[in-house]
Amino acid sequence: MALHVGFREVVKAFGPVRVLHGVSFDLEPGRVVGLLGENGAGKSTLMKILAGYEPMTGGELLIDGQSQHFADSRAAEAAGIVMIHQEFNLAEDLTVAQNIFLGHERLRGWRLDNAAMRRDAVQVLRQVGLEIDPDTRTRDLIVAEKQLVEIAKALSRQARLLVMDEPTATLTPAETERLFDLIRRLHKQGVSIVYISHKLDEVERITDEIVVMRDGRFVARAPTASVSRREMANLMVGRELSDMFPPKTPLPDGAPLLDVRTLSVPGWAHEVSFELRAGEILGFAGLVGAGRTELFEGLFGLRKSRGGEVRLAGVPVRIASPKDAARLGLTYLSEDRKGRGLHVGLSAAANLTLMDLDRHARPWLDHGSERRALERAVAEFGIRCNDFDAAASSLSGGNQQKLAIAKVLQPGPRVVVLDEPTRGVDVGAKRDIYFLIRRLADEGRGVIVISSELVELIGLCHRVVVMRAGHVQATLGTTELSEEELIAHVTGTH
Repeated sequence: MALHVGFREVVKAFGPVRVLHGVSFDLEPGRVVGLLGENGAGKSTLMKILAGYEPMTGGELLIDGQSQHFADSRAAEAAGIVMIHQEFNLAEDLTVAQNIFLGHERLRGWRLDNAAMRRDAVQVLRQVGLEIDPDTRTRDLIVAEKQLVEIAKALSRQARLLVMDEPTATLTPAETERLFDLIRRLHKQGVSIVYISHKLDEVERITDEIVVMRDGRFVARAPTASVSRREMANLMVGRELSDMFPPKTPLPDGAPLLDVRTLSVPGWAHEVSFELRAGEILGFAGLVGAGRTELFEGLFGLRKSRGGEVRLAGVPVRIASPKDAARLGLTYLSEDRKGRGLHVGLSAAANLTLMDLDRHARPWLDHGSERRALERAVAEFGIRCNDFDAAASSLSGGNQQKLAIAKVLQPGPRVVVLDEPTRGVDVGAKRDIYFLIRRLADEGRGVIVISSELVELIGLCHRVVVMRAGHVQATLGTTELSEEELIAHVTGTH
């Protein structure tokens, strides 16, 4: 049976702040709808109401013409509505099969039917193109595999409406194509899909129509084919969005600021060499599993490395821990914003000063000094933070990312490594971060950007190092940078 969803004047308020303002719309059966908007526009809040995770404070939700009120997500799932969250909702210590059927366990009498759950898990995993043992512990999966398990879990619920919130953020191009094939199959079966993404090329390819939200309101709805990507971006931010990237400068001259030779990270990176000059933005490209993140975790002492030589401004250095790296003027922002980048339960001010406590605690923590530091960061990095005492989790994704970048810059590093700096942020925040990266380079710092978005690397970087299966495949200069050239090296077809 097809599912017809309608909202009438739905409102969501947190105290005096309204996140949604009288939103009304219909979602027709068997359609793929792209839901667009900057972080904080209200997209996820609206979908969480639809999926039973949050109550609305006004309005009405209609399912097949009948007014509904879901007490929780299980009630929504019983009606055929399933949401795949941007942040993983998996139990790390359970197996893949146990996660897929968590809360919906198969029973034989009064006992768990583990054999049936393993068998059914294999089938649903194959639908998303993931060939793994269902008894694998979830904590042992890489990020992209966890994303596919989340999708498989949703499919096991027999969804009639599937909400996907940034589903390809951690997927390789090949995995993204498999997901798109799956969406097309579900579409043909009459399943409705709401596709939330900041990747406008994906929205253009996979959706039938787009709905744009801004400041808690709907501002546009149109067939996807009738709207260009540029027009989508302009609608999201409410202004003409041109010049996403700052003008490029020539590759700086001079001796390397950071020179790494034949560094290996067992199982991940093999005798990698590269150099970074002061004022340069150096990119690292590669598919998931290429070893880029692991290489820099090894360089910063976050995992074991082997051999190699590291020189900073021509002087040999030894880095055994992140503390050593910070002391030498090197800083690293993890791709895992909520796991390693921020302590989301702490306030924005507490997060900001964690790497520079000596300046704010002598010996007791000076809350006034922390607050002044946050005020400066809000002004300098464009962080939208209405309540300085609220937990960092209350900020939108783009503002969390700006806070995380501000945090690693507090000690004043000479070398800045940013791993997926714009993952999961909207086009407006992306532009802000691109210009911030350019500013860091203009200040004479060396900046390394690890990114899965080729357009990002081409638009920002002076040079790009391409890794594949733990090895450096090529280092491309500005004149060689193109999507075709990068894809050829990334996939090994050059």
